[in-house]
Amino acid sequence: MQRWRGYDAVPGGWGRSVVTIGVFDGVHKGHQATIGHAVARAGELGVQSVVVTFDPHPSEVVRPGSHPAVLTEPSRKAELIEALGADVLCVIPFTPELSRLSAEAFVHDVLVEHLHAALVVVGENFRFGHRAAGDVALLERLGRTFGFAVEGAPLVAAAGTVFSSTYIRSCVDAGDVTAAADALGRPHRLEGVVVRGDQRGRELGYPTANLLCHRHAAVPADGVYAARMIRRGRRQPLAAAVSIGTNPTFSGRERRVEAYVLDFDGDLYGERLALDFVAHLRGQTRFDSIEPLIAQIAQDVERTRRALG
Repeated sequence: MQRWRGYDAVPGGWGRSVVTIGVFDGVHKGHQATIGHAVARAGELGVQSVVVTFDPHPSEVVRPGSHPAVLTEPSRKAELIEALGADVLCVIPFTPELSRLSAEAFVHDVLVEHLHAALVVVGENFRFGHRAAGDVALLERLGRTFGFAVEGAPLVAAAGTVFSSTYIRSCVDAGDVTAAADALGRPHRLEGVVVRGDQRGRELGYPTANLLCHRHAAVPADGVYAARMIRRGRRQPLAAAVSIGTNPTFSGRERRVEAYVLDFDGDLYGERLALDFVAHLRGQTRFDSIEPLIAQIAQDVERTRRALG
């Protein structure tokens, strides 16, 4: 898959293409359906498929300070989109200037002049242009003017719930990693670098890897989870019992993500790791002494083993 930064990176002599546009945070089942449809149609037409997305999240530019929690970091998003068979990922820097571009100007400058769109595939709720004034109906009208077709991909839902990035963020925020995984089509992943903590877990007999995550990362609600830890360059994931919270037993204040890796004896400091959350085991609890805390951790470890099979 080719990766372009900005639509000015389109190579000379670029032919017609099938384009799909969106933030695609999470690359959830709905996104997968839309991108998959674009890839399939490109194959039928014998042209390239282009996935257009934006960085940073448009909300941060339009309403500074409102950046939503991020479900997939840029590198992970690119991997997932590539796995869907897209030929090109075009990441457009979302700037104040771009946010002020009218829907008509966006279509002309990006879809027509640079990407030479033959077909544009978008979700039924797609909005674009200044103040999100453009919708699918306007896109269809502009397509008739500029010579490209438009196909709206139906939204994906289950049990009456439409899968969306907003919905998945709410699931993660509530600690419902099972519902999040159902909508994503895979476990919710949290990435970060292992940093030194208070070494308290080691003193208790359960040394933990403290994960420093991106400030906008979608961190699950406080509690204990069963997760699979993925290390770079290692094919086999490791089982981990993950605690998220402030360590109330020790009157902690800083919210942390701490993973006890089962059956592991090694040094993870400085490594960039990923945690795939499989099950929520319990909420965060304050214990009056160390002994019941250690007993509870032992139970958490056994429940993690069972949850991960």
